[in-house]
Amino acid sequence: MKMKTRFILFTLLMGFSLISCEDYLDTKSLSKDSQGDIFNDVSNTSSAIVGVYGELIGDNGYGNRLSEILPMAADDFETSGDYNCNDRRGISMYAACSSNPELDDPFRQLYRGIERANLCIKYIPTSTVYQNGSESDKNMMDRYLGEALTLRAQFYYELIRNWGDVPFQDKPSSDYDNLFLEKTDRDIIYEQLLVDLEEAAQYVPWRTEANIPPTRLDKAAVKALRARIAMARAGYSLRRESQQMEQGSEPNTYYQIARQECLEVIERRGDHDLNPNFEDIFRSLHEGRADNTNEIIFEVGAFGGNSKTDSKLGYYNGLRHDRASQWNGGGGVNAIPVYFYEFKREDQRRDVTINIFEVNADEKTEVARADRWTDGKFRKSWTNITGPSQNLAVNWPIIRFSDVLLMFAEADNELNNGPSNKAISALQEVRARAFIDNPDEIEPIPTGQQEFFDAIVHERYLEFGGESIRKYDLIRWNLLNEKFIETRQKLENFMEGTGDYTNVPAVIYYKEASYDPSLSAQEVVEDLDIFFAGNDESTVFYNPAPDASQVPSGYSEARWRDGIEEEYIDSERKGFMQYFEPNRKELLPLYDDIINTNYNLTQDYGY
Repeated sequence: MKMKTRFILFTLLMGFSLISCEDYLDTKSLSKDSQGDIFNDVSNTSSAIVGVYGELIGDNGYGNRLSEILPMAADDFETSGDYNCNDRRGISMYAACSSNPELDDPFRQLYRGIERANLCIKYIPTSTVYQNGSESDKNMMDRYLGEALTLRAQFYYELIRNWGDVPFQDKPSSDYDNLFLEKTDRDIIYEQLLVDLEEAAQYVPWRTEANIPPTRLDKAAVKALRARIAMARAGYSLRRESQQMEQGSEPNTYYQIARQECLEVIERRGDHDLNPNFEDIFRSLHEGRADNTNEIIFEVGAFGGNSKTDSKLGYYNGLRHDRASQWNGGGGVNAIPVYFYEFKREDQRRDVTINIFEVNADEKTEVARADRWTDGKFRKSWTNITGPSQNLAVNWPIIRFSDVLLMFAEADNELNNGPSNKAISALQEVRARAFIDNPDEIEPIPTGQQEFFDAIVHERYLEFGGESIRKYDLIRWNLLNEKFIETRQKLENFMEGTGDYTNVPAVIYYKEASYDPSLSAQEVVEDLDIFFAGNDESTVFYNPAPDASQVPSGYSEARWRDGIEEEYIDSERKGFMQYFEPNRKELLPLYDDIINTNYNLTQDYGY
């Protein structure tokens, strides 16, 4: 709690000490002299940096829209509801109108963060304390400069992966004669961000060197972000000129950057390591603490119980709790039903990632129909907040150690035309954690380049479900359309009970069971009162349902496979990724008013 208290105090100070632009590329600011004076004091500079962090969170940041609305449109999860081009479902079904208000405020908030970061980047090196202060003060100011450079890179990375080429502003607004900037090619922006992050890594200490909390950047976070941006630069993206998905030039240059940065993080196990308890990673986000091994390298802090500084994680998304229950929340994000069957039943990630149950008004569990399964890594009942509260102070994970392992493995495989022993070990580590209690179920790691790449694609699918990574992975691999076609076919087979889903039950018979959120996700699923007619209870989801005449009285029926109908797969209102078009919909349109207020901006990408 001390960590969050300090964050609140710094942010309150920030409100009095620094004014940033209030709108996209606005010119509102203090005079140049008063801006510079702020950075002549270490404490005020600290407040200014926390103000930059403040633009990560809230409803328009990773508290909701950047975490749960813009990215939830892949083969793992999607937002719930029926299609409307002007709301979240228009985004999830790849048919957002440029008038969709969900596109407006996140874009503007990212630029507010950039403006705040630019002020710090400009004035810290010229400040008197930076140039003439004590060695300890200079070191602290260096760290703040490194944090500002890294946060600016995070803001731009988020803009590019959603909107493609965007205006590149690398100075405070007051330094521009004309703020109506044109779009800059993303590769140019990426190149500058990679340079910035290389510099930032010299300034920001490792976590154990400065007792850095997970809501502040450490050297591992800087390096991990540099690796992530390098992987994006090496991968595919939708280009303005060709209107085609194209791979970035000289990809091996960027795979090499990613491999090296990841390797340096991997070699510092005292700072970050895999957490053997997968669930603890996500419990920690709800409890205001670091996870047991600092697997989360960087997370966005949430606090304050309001839409500006808090998050709706666990209320908007996550386990569905009936409104009449003490928790009242969840259900805004739904699992793609066939995703459940991508996990082996012994994989500890399955029941953490996907909720196949919901909590009713009597606070008991009920098996949910297949089109109502939810993302399980966020659950209001994992917090100590009850009642109608929507802001739960649940943090958002930006990057984890397992991501670093898998990026390393992927980059190594690309550079060597096949995986080295180190790459194989990195993938093996992630897979072994998943089956920590069932090591005999671990599949061997392939050694061919394409087969290893395919294994990475699938492992990331299982590892990061619901963490808003899958959509962007599929885009940089240029696999989005292929996976949507594949998933549509799987859904057809699931609905019809054919192929891999021949033995999947059409219905599940269950009784209400007591819900105890202190139990592990796996224990809650094991405690579901399901009638299994003599089969091993653990295989009930993998065997046909018993005949209804065998089912004792008192059991209710949940539509399992029967919960998916043709409308779910192919309809204007609900169809799976119904409006996706390759070489067009990989990016979002700019909001109309943003175009209207800058005559140098164009819509592009077929919008």
